[in-house]
Amino acid sequence: MSQSNNFWDNRPTLVTGATGLLGGWLVKRLLRLGADVVCVVRDTVPQSELIRSGSIDRVKVVRGDVGDRVFLERVLGEYEIDTVMHLAAQTIVGIANRNPISTFETNIAGTWQMLEACRHSPSVKQIVMASSDKAYGDCDTLPYVETTPLKGLHPYDVSKSCADLIAQAYGHTYKLPVAITRCGNFYGGGDLNWNRIIPGTIRSILQGEAPVIRSDGSYIRDYIYCEDGAAAYTLLAEQLANNSSLYGQAFNFSNETQVTVLDLVSQIVEMMGSELIPIVQNQASNEIQHQFLDATKAKEILNWSPDFTLDRGLEQTIIWYENFLDSQRHKLAETSGSFVDYATIEQLSLTDLAIQQVVHN
Repeated sequence: MSQSNNFWDNRPTLVTGATGLLGGWLVKRLLRLGADVVCVVRDTVPQSELIRSGSIDRVKVVRGDVGDRVFLERVLGEYEIDTVMHLAAQTIVGIANRNPISTFETNIAGTWQMLEACRHSPSVKQIVMASSDKAYGDCDTLPYVETTPLKGLHPYDVSKSCADLIAQAYGHTYKLPVAITRCGNFYGGGDLNWNRIIPGTIRSILQGEAPVIRSDGSYIRDYIYCEDGAAAYTLLAEQLANNSSLYGQAFNFSNETQVTVLDLVSQIVEMMGSELIPIVQNQASNEIQHQFLDATKAKEILNWSPDFTLDRGLEQTIIWYENFLDSQRHKLAETSGSFVDYATIEQLSLTDLAIQQVVHN
């Protein structure tokens, strides 16, 4: 989907949120394309894909907070950044419900600080900012299209609605070269937030335990594989370079497949050859019942299309977690002198996983 084979050659590219699920895959893609990648990292997450894949050894790492505009202006200037991929966010709904202020500070203030820093940095030519399908809030008319009003009601949804509108304002008012991505639920190898339905389900099955569904199982979502997401980001940046009419515009990215949580879990159970029956807790709150994106605009204007069906993406994801958990068990067994089960792995990883929960896709 790239415009040319050399667009990214040695291009100074800043990625925030690089220790998150999507960030790790995006960095790997940018490195394959030849970009000169700089990552803003606040916390060290040893189990993140950025570190486990070895990508961190091939990028420049700058430690700081996206809420610090002076810091961001220094990074943009000193590294002569040409393209910005702004993914950093607090992405966990439960954390947003418990700690709305920290979520607003990261997701909303972090967005305006980054955009203002870019506005004062003449080297910056393209900015791709991560919004979310959650920015639309709960809407009676589906699927969501880009003209659907943004009306989040709960803390996480509101944070994405606000950040999205701020980016639009900078694009239209200041002609800042920013475009916005609104994607479905990302999934893929490297997501170590076990509270999320796909990694949590896979791990439970590998442990021989019934997967747990926090909601009643009827919530409907669409899902997008992380490699498709990474490709969408790079394509949008390339298009921004040659088309100023895209400034301030938003694009939905989705494989346009609707699936209930219960059906998704059942599909994973079947693909993994298990007969376990999911436990439905019906305890979820402040979540939208039905979300579904229309990606027609991205297909027509950007010539984008996903490479992964849900089945194919899940196959790749299951393989990743099988390999990851197996390698973790053997590493721990080597250091402890005996075999270690998954529960022990989880206990030893609590600190790292807690950190990852506050760093985005």
